[in-house]
Amino acid sequence: MTNQYVPPKVWVNEPSSANKWANINSPVSGARFEKTLPVGEHALQLYSLGTPNGQKVTIMLEELLALGIKEAEYDAYLINISELDQFSSGFVAVNPNSKIPALVDKSGDNAVNVFESASILVHLAEKFGHFLPKSGPARTQTFNWLFWAQGSAPFLGGGFGHFYAYADEKQEYPINRFAMEAKRQLDVLDKQLANNTFITGDDFTIADMAIWPWYGNLVLGNLYSAAEFLDVASYKNVVRWTNLILQRPGVQRGRIVNTSWGDVSLAERHSAADIDAALNNEK
Repeated sequence: MTNQYVPPKVWVNEPSSANKWANINSPVSGARFEKTLPVGEHALQLYSLGTPNGQKVTIMLEELLALGIKEAEYDAYLINISELDQFSSGFVAVNPNSKIPALVDKSGDNAVNVFESASILVHLAEKFGHFLPKSGPARTQTFNWLFWAQGSAPFLGGGFGHFYAYADEKQEYPINRFAMEAKRQLDVLDKQLANNTFITGDDFTIADMAIWPWYGNLVLGNLYSAAEFLDVASYKNVVRWTNLILQRPGVQRGRIVNTSWGDVSLAERHSAADIDAALNNEK
């Protein structure tokens, strides 16, 4: 192999291109500039972006509202990661890891900061008593698949997605390595869904909410334009599950919040009317 990379004895961060996605992060955490976060009127304040991780939470909130739970009303503010909003002092105060989504729950005597998408899903499920079994094997299975999503999706996104769609040049080894893993994960899901309506059985849970924005969007062709490359149509049970969940009004509403792209977009959400207007103005 020619031009093989030889790692230095001590790694130093040296951005080598104009690739904005490769150069967003640095080896140092913390705020890069001072800016306070906006605050709306509701008890739940969400700071996010309509990526798969962001969609998990807005789908959860819209599903709760669809059940008539008025206390789940929320304000959602867009965090533009390409503009480095996640490194503002206000956002870092909520999530020191500078990743979306981040939630501030002001419903109690003291505001609670909640970050990491799975933690937010669990927080909301336990707060409102829906989409997470209260005890027993069903609760354990829901957690099994919720944490499966948290461990697996980085291979699909930061692994396959980065090298297939965002890297400066296409490289055979990393694309093949992560394509193999993405297809293995799809096979895991396909076999699980062969005998289950939803991920853990007959009930729609936070496990589905965590998995669908990544793997459902992949099936729908909304992720990395890679549906054909990964032959997602061959995973019949995943396709069936994807389309079943897509029919849910809460999913249709939640998936457009904090977006500025696509046929339907909604940068901020402060009431149900905001989503209604966006859907009615569909391009």
